[in-house]
Amino acid sequence: MSDRTLLTAREMARTLERLASEIVERRGEDAPLVLVGIQRRGVDLARRLKKLLDVRLPSPVVLGMLDINLYRDDWSSLGKTPAISSTEIPAEVEGSSVILVDDVLFSGRTTRAALEAILDFGRPRRVELLVLIDRGHRELPIQADYVGKRVNTSSSEQVDVLVSERDELDKVVLRSKSA
Repeated sequence: MSDRTLLTAREMARTLERLASEIVERRGEDAPLVLVGIQRRGVDLARRLKKLLDVRLPSPVVLGMLDINLYRDDWSSLGKTPAISSTEIPAEVEGSSVILVDDVLFSGRTTRAALEAILDFGRPRRVELLVLIDRGHRELPIQADYVGKRVNTSSSEQVDVLVSERDELDKVVLRSKSA
């Protein structure tokens, strides 16, 4: 199977616009919002969403970033030490509305780890999940509150989200896993 483009740069931008509108529509101009991007590409998407939300909401959205590597349930079996990125939560999590932002929702294990990690900062009033791509194949009972695009995939495929901040272009691609 050859690579298949799921979202072009233009479609990604439109999808993020729609997701920002959904957040405002569901939440209204509720109490302060904390967007927490899951390292790495979730952080890049959260930054973009913050810009879109800041023009739609009366108060600025707080942006945080979360590294979940030490909360993974498989890190001791990876055979190598996980690369640790930074975690910065510049707002009070206790009692806040938090939206976790990630690029792809697959098994649900990253989200589970993120929920554990965020609780180390306090007990939020509400935690929601926003993903650019939901590809199914859940291993845990986790679902996203905001989904950019749902894609049916097989276990022999992978979804790669490319962002200009890291990859010099915006694109989402479905490809066969390397053998």
